[in-house]
Parts: sequence; C-alpha cells; structure tokens
Amino acid sequence: MPPAVIYLDHAATTPIRSEVLEVVNMHLAESFGNPSSIHRAGRRASVVLHSARQTLATLLNARPGEIIFTSGGTESDNAALYGIALARRAATGANRLITTAIEHKAVLECAEALRDRFGFLLTILPVDARGLVHVEEAAQALGDGRDVALVSVMAANNEIGTIQPLAAIGALCRAHHVPFHTDAVQAGGKLALDVNALQVDALSLGAHKFYGPKGVGVLYLRTGTPFWPLLLGGSQEGGRRAGTENIPLIAGMAKAFELAEAERVEEGMRQRALRDQLIGGLLEAIDGIHLTGDPELRLDNHASFLIEDADAEGMLIALDLAGVAASSGSACASGSHRPSHVLTAIGAPPPQAAGALRFSLGRSTTAAEIEFVVTRLPEIVRRVRGGVG
Repeated sequence: MPPAVIYLDHAATTPIRSEVLEVVNMHLAESFGNPSSIHRAGRRASVVLHSARQTLATLLNARPGEIIFTSGGTESDNAALYGIALARRAATGANRLITTAIEHKAVLECAEALRDRFGFLLTILPVDARGLVHVEEAAQALGDGRDVALVSVMAANNEIGTIQPLAAIGALCRAHHVPFHTDAVQAGGKLALDVNALQVDALSLGAHKFYGPKGVGVLYLRTGTPFWPLLLGGSQEGGRRAGTENIPLIAGMAKAFELAEAERVEEGMRQRALRDQLIGGLLEAIDGIHLTGDPELRLDNHASFLIEDADAEGMLIALDLAGVAASSGSACASGSHRPSHVLTAIGAPPPQAAGALRFSLGRSTTAAEIEFVVTRLPEIVRRVRGGVG
C-alpha cells in the first residue's frame, strides 16, 4: 500500500522544512519590530534583515545591496521587466524587449503589457522540440543591442524542465551592454546560481520552490542596472521596493536557501537517479508515451510526458485517488484541453498535449514511491483510454 500521499508536484510548490518553520515561528514571536524604526525592537528586526540579505548575497555571489526582498517570484519578475525596461528606455531610448516562447506567464504577460500599454517592440525567441533556446538565434535577435532595453530568459522551464544556456546568452548581452534578466524560480536550490558566472544583471527567486515559506521572494539587481521601482511609498530596500519588510518570511527564506544550497549537489544526484528510474520505467511500460524537454539538459527532479489517447484530467484524478499528487502541462477549461503555450512552442500536437503529465520529485521522494507510480500509471492509462472511471 502507498503512503497517504506520494507528493510529486514539487515544481508547483514545496512543503516548508521543519528547520525553516522553526525560524519563521521564532521571528513571528520575537522580531515583530519595523526594521526602519530606531528603537530596540526595530534594531532587532534590522539585524535579522541584514543577516538574511548577507546570506542570500553570499549564496548568489552578489553584494548585499543587490538583494531586493519581494512577495515572491511573480513580483520579482514583474519588477525586473517593468523596472529595467522603462528605466533603460528613459535613459537610452532602447525600445525592444527579447524573451522566449516558453517563459512563465509572470514574464510573458509583463512583456506583452509593456508592448501593448507602453509601446515596446517585442521579440519572442523560438525554442526547439526539446524546449531549448539556441544561442545563435539569440545573437541574431540581439543584433548590435542598441535598441534592446532588456533580455529575459528563464533558467529552467517549469513545465518540461529544460535548462537554458544562460551563461552563453549572458555573455552576448554583456558584450552589447544590454541588461539580462533570468527567471530562476524553478532553478532555486537545484542549479548553481552564481550571478557573475551566469553574467545576469537581474535574477528572480521564490522561496516556496525550495522548501521556504510562501509569500516571499528575491530580486537580485546588479549595481548600476537602470531600474524604476514597481512599488512606491517608502524608502525600504534602498528605495527600490516600498513596504515594510516581512522579517519572519525573509529569515525563513534565507534559512531555506542556505539548506538547499548545502544539499544541492548530493540531493540532486539522488533525485536524478529516481527521475531516471521513473522515466525509464514509464517509457518501457506505456505505449504511446513521449518524454518532453531535453533528455539531458533538464532539472534533476523533473520528468514530464505526453501520453497519446489519454486525458490528463482523468489521469490526474485517478492518480490522486491512488494517493499520487502530480500535475499537467495543459490547462483544463469547460471539459476541453487547451495546450499550454510551452507545449505549443515545442510543437506538441494538440491531441498529445491533452495527455500531458508532469512529475516533480523532492526531498521526501523514495525509490518505493517511484516504483509504485511506474506500476500503477500504466493501469490508469489503460482505464482512461478505455473510458473506464
């Protein structure tokens, strides 16, 4: 019998670690002061804020002053795109954005809003069938860079797990003096995120993707990068993000990232072995199943598939009834499936895209749980294909 829940949806969110919860609860009780206040309670909160900023800066190989605390990955992405694009256009006249066809909606919808509301030109880089951006195409789109306000390319895709060649694209942007942003929300705690090695000028993280609390994130912003704040009304975060900082969540995020980085290499190897067990087992056991994403350049914990002649919603419901939490790459609406923009970008035929499944492993995942899924999913696919509930 499986445990109550085999949780294989860590790409959506992760459970908060006990060590992190302890830090959050301690600071909820003890660090209630406003860090902008000069009294003792404010100074205590300020010390916690400074320590968290230093921890995150060290882990990203950044300067403490380059760390901006936000409410999460979505705000970090929004702030980077709006803040850098508008400020750079005001300073230089550059009026074009470059991003990719498989970005998270927090980036894509911002880029589209900058086009539709503010008159920016928008260049969307295509990806190949594995979801990979080709550096040569990025170079061609960049041109001499004079008209480009910002380039934004995600570190790793949330739906298909493909890892992008950030350092190579970053080098192109650096050579042309164009700011480069990456949405690294899925990569936090999974990939090495040295902002200098990657040559990024802005980077977004969300704590709940690496066993931290929800509602808190980071925007790394390289010193000297043009930036207009998204939120106004206070001088917090060096005048770049108004609003009293959430000290308990910030402290919890710093602890979570510190723990994730300490375990990243060893835990990545463990999860990669389990991921490969899952991929190999399902590809062998199910006819008409296709792995999505790059087979090698993918997150260690990520396995995503298209299953022919099988409805994703039906499979997910059956998996849930069997005690397995997974996800789909397609959006369900009114009983029909619309392929996600990511699956469309990689050329997935709509009938196959309707059977998209994503399994994302985590610290709690065991070989026995993977074996259970490999054994149970083929049976579920047969039932769904046969129209049996």
